[in-house]
Amino acid sequence: MSWNNYCAAALAGVALLPQPAPTEGLRLSYPLACKNGVTCVVQNYVDADPGHAAKDYRCGSETYHGHNGVDIRLADKAEQLRGISVLASAPGVVARLRDGAADISIRAPGAPSVAGTECGNGVIIAHEGGWETQYCHMAKGSLVVRVGDRVERGARLGQVGLSGMTEFPHLHLTVRHNDKVVDPFGPKLAPGTCSPIAGNDLWDDPARKALKYRSGEVLNSGFSDTVVTMERVEDGRIDPPSLKSIFIVGYVRAIHLRAGDQLVLTLIGPSGKVETSRTMDPLDRDEAQMLTYVGMRRPVQGWAPGLYRGFYQVLRKGQEVTVSTFITKL
Repeated sequence: MSWNNYCAAALAGVALLPQPAPTEGLRLSYPLACKNGVTCVVQNYVDADPGHAAKDYRCGSETYHGHNGVDIRLADKAEQLRGISVLASAPGVVARLRDGAADISIRAPGAPSVAGTECGNGVIIAHEGGWETQYCHMAKGSLVVRVGDRVERGARLGQVGLSGMTEFPHLHLTVRHNDKVVDPFGPKLAPGTCSPIAGNDLWDDPARKALKYRSGEVLNSGFSDTVVTMERVEDGRIDPPSLKSIFIVGYVRAIHLRAGDQLVLTLIGPSGKVETSRTMDPLDRDEAQMLTYVGMRRPVQGWAPGLYRGFYQVLRKGQEVTVSTFITKL
């Protein structure tokens, strides 16, 4: 299969359902030099649904129709600019690669077409026993390997970028066995099936621990001196408040929210008193990501100096499934 066909199959939603594969012979390590759950998180899993809907290997909704890889996203573009290395998940030989695609969101004004280059800049590594791993959306000019290079597990391939069919910086990892897509989280699952109980996978122990299935995870949180937008949060362009600020705004961007979830965001002042709180109506649908914020205006006497705390909760069927706290000092 050509590189362009690999790219299109990986990201254009035309790939066949993941196929069962042997769990022996390949063991994958975590493919990024980041801390999962802190500076990076899994956004999408492989789609296991045979129809027009989408479901991940745990029968959840953390995927989309036709998706045939694992998306590990960075917290924001500022994290991307710090330079997060993409690492080989297993030893092998570089079989194909592409570099030179622009790092730009497909939603950006004037963004070029990515038809035929959906993977953007990337690398395909061939492993023993008919296995392959493909790494997509890497940064332009960051690739440090060449076709034919032998790479060891954990070898640096390049950096996470924003190339190809993507709206946010992330690595798309696709695993194949004998040219057929395999879900690394459920390699033994029959096509079109899922299981709410974790079973065999292809990850080594550290990666398995880092990639533990989560729901309602916080991607960004903090305080701003003005109203926040999704674009500013994604760009990492948030100015913290000071004693001179007119407003103090607490914000949280969370992913993997489900229909019925109720989001609560509370701001607590230096005295320990609740200054303001926002409780949202239960969500009417699943949300891949959602920005929640609440703010307050400077009182006549000015802000009290000290620590201001944010407390965020996701309530699911009355149970607390996600909690996050964050602080700023005035």
